[in-house]
Amino acid sequence: MKIYTKTGDKGYTSLIGGTRVPKYDIRIDSYGTVDELNSYIGLIRDQEITEHDKSVLKEIQDRLFTIGSSLAADPERSRMQIPDLHQGDVELLEQEMDKMNEILPELKHFILPGGNNTISYCHIARCVCRRAERLVVHLAQESQVDEKVIIYLNRLSDYLFTLARKVGYEQQIAENQWIPRV
Repeated sequence: MKIYTKTGDKGYTSLIGGTRVPKYDIRIDSYGTVDELNSYIGLIRDQEITEHDKSVLKEIQDRLFTIGSSLAADPERSRMQIPDLHQGDVELLEQEMDKMNEILPELKHFILPGGNNTISYCHIARCVCRRAERLVVHLAQESQVDEKVIIYLNRLSDYLFTLARKVGYEQQIAENQWIPRV
């Protein structure tokens, strides 16, 4: 099988279900941003982090493929069985954040991204996740989107922020607190 099909050379692509849409379509932008997020999650997994965190991130990557499949399907024409999110997927993120927060100092300031590469990658992924969430919320105004997708992306950005803090804490890197000028 060839990786290139030439069917997108005119700026259109097909959704699952066969509908052709322009590549700038909000649905394409949504699942493309989820794919970008998944790549950043992979970059975080490649860093010096705990095996447990790598395992959770791999689970997250799997869920992001699920989300991408859901977003790539035409809700009115696709007959393909698409994997779906479960409430337990959101609960996993919440449980992981609760565990991390047990060891982290209380958050009293906004945190500036940075500290080392891993922390910065977590913050970049968090920002991409927020962008994906905004796009999916916009898409949901125009088309059907499983509400668990929006909830999952919202919780995932919080998870990535908390993971950035945990990585810094474990590596004894002081948080870059934002102290506003007044």
